[in-house]
Amino acid sequence: MPRRRQDGAVPAWGQLYELAAPQAGYFTLQQARQAGYSAPLIEYYVRTGRVERVGRGLFRLAHFPPGEHEDLVVIWLWSQRRGVFSHETALMLQDLSDVLPATKRLTVPSEWRKRRLRVPAGVLLHYGDLAEAEISWVGAIPITKPLRTIVDCATAGMTPDLLSQAIDQATRRGLVSRGEIKRAVAAARSTLESHGPSDR
Repeated sequence: MPRRRQDGAVPAWGQLYELAAPQAGYFTLQQARQAGYSAPLIEYYVRTGRVERVGRGLFRLAHFPPGEHEDLVVIWLWSQRRGVFSHETALMLQDLSDVLPATKRLTVPSEWRKRRLRVPAGVLLHYGDLAEAEISWVGAIPITKPLRTIVDCATAGMTPDLLSQAIDQATRRGLVSRGEIKRAVAAARSTLESHGPSDR
């Protein structure tokens, strides 16, 4: 297999590396194409061991150092980098409460309700449009900020003792005030009551 594209240009491995590095070494086929790699060339690197296939249209640089929360990076890339980890998953990543969620919760855009999605095993989707101010990052993955996380958990019916623990820890660490939480939860519940049940 030639290492050049059909137009004779040399694929930009450095550009592909720069794309994959902030994503724990993972990249999508679409990103590879943007860096100058055709699908057959990626397949060639899979066969030669330079790249590992980890899912449909999803790959990993074979010798990239292992990172934390790689499983979440894979889910985030599955969501076309549109999803944000939320609810109990975000609580866990923020070290708020002793919650150990059995499923990974991801909030995706509201418009995705209309899509027929093949959701990865162990992933639960919520639908909502998050503002940039509600999002922070833990390494390579986006998560909801503490206030939004607590509001989501409260309106989704989280166990009261774990919710209380999360609020206590968040306020003690100065991440949010009880007044902010009270107002935000009341506003969210009012919205739910006026618009009916949702996937929040």
